[in-house]
Amino acid sequence: QRTMIKTAVMGYGTIGSGVVEILEQNKDVIAKRAGQEVELKYVLDLREFPDSPVADKIIHDFKTIETDEEVKIVVEAMGGLNPAYPFVKACLLGGKHVVTSNKALVAAYGTELLEIAREKKVNFFFEASVGGGIPIIRPLYRCLMGERIEEISGILNGTTNYILTKMDKEGESFENALKEAQNLGYAERNPEADVEGHDTCRKIAILTAMATGKEVNYEDIYTEGITKITDIDFKYAEKMGASVKLLGTSRMKDGRVNAYVAPVMLDKTNPLYAVNDVFNGIMVKGNMLGTSMFYGSGAGKLPTASAVVADIIEAAQNLEDHVEIGWTEEKQAIEPMDQASFRYFVRIAGSYRNKEQDVKSLFGKVEVYELYGMDEFAILTQEMKEGEFKAAAIAFDTKEQAQSDFGIKQMIRAML
Repeated sequence: QRTMIKTAVMGYGTIGSGVVEILEQNKDVIAKRAGQEVELKYVLDLREFPDSPVADKIIHDFKTIETDEEVKIVVEAMGGLNPAYPFVKACLLGGKHVVTSNKALVAAYGTELLEIAREKKVNFFFEASVGGGIPIIRPLYRCLMGERIEEISGILNGTTNYILTKMDKEGESFENALKEAQNLGYAERNPEADVEGHDTCRKIAILTAMATGKEVNYEDIYTEGITKITDIDFKYAEKMGASVKLLGTSRMKDGRVNAYVAPVMLDKTNPLYAVNDVFNGIMVKGNMLGTSMFYGSGAGKLPTASAVVADIIEAAQNLEDHVEIGWTEEKQAIEPMDQASFRYFVRIAGSYRNKEQDVKSLFGKVEVYELYGMDEFAILTQEMKEGEFKAAAIAFDTKEQAQSDFGIKQMIRAML
């Protein structure tokens, strides 16, 4: 008689229902890899689902899961921090393995939850919290174990990438592209977490913690969204053979970490240039491996649920063991943004002829771009530190105001 592992799913929304579906459809594959059958015992939700395949498994009281000795693996797919955090913590303290797709939870409480999992000799797995269905957490602690990770840079949010692709390929305005994303269900009614870069920030914080082995506070990471990007910026980008993408980037050298979230101009040679629509791409540079690229569906019901199920299987294979992953309580300092280096794409009101002297004296050697029929021009600086650029930009604007001329209209960091 082969034993059976009992599991519970908390939250029967998009991801939770996807997990239930895969546990059913891929039952034989999962049993083979887990070494025993994985059976769903409970689904915790506030709502009733009378017509669903799990109607008889729906419960409303978390205590049922917490006190049931049979349930060894719990999936958290509720999202948010409350009640996800107290529920997950209680499960781990009760000696249950927990698998989550919740990046807000991992970014805010990951350190503490990993610590409890270590003490209780259980596992806290969160592959699905970053990059949806794309394997990235596991490669960092398994496949790339022998690497010193030097950089992780990624398009980590499908909503913003969809919006920017629309603006790039179809000349849409930000507002129209956002509306379209909302109509298709890619963007929430309140799209702030996506378009202001907060979602990307939490994900790059988790990846940085994985790479350094230390706790990263996402609030320390400079974060800028895409709300100020316009269709005009893409017209210049096209002229320059480039595109604009929202990147979460982390560079690690000699124990120092530079991390930020911002729109960046990339040219065709960058592997992330070709990542379009709702797809995600994550580029990892290791000191021996060089550059590798993880690409795929960074969100969505079944892709994300697929990553959750892989974690369930790993937990099933390690019911009695703690798998060492993640990071410790030691804090990782993040360098101030002023220390980061970029080239800068800058749009300036007026004509280059009139401003050439000021531009050259403050920004040094630049490339100049003009669009037909516009009362403005753009420059691309050489690489400089953000702090130096800011000082030059302030000095330039001050000069312009003295001549009651309008100064800088737009700045986008560039890796060209």
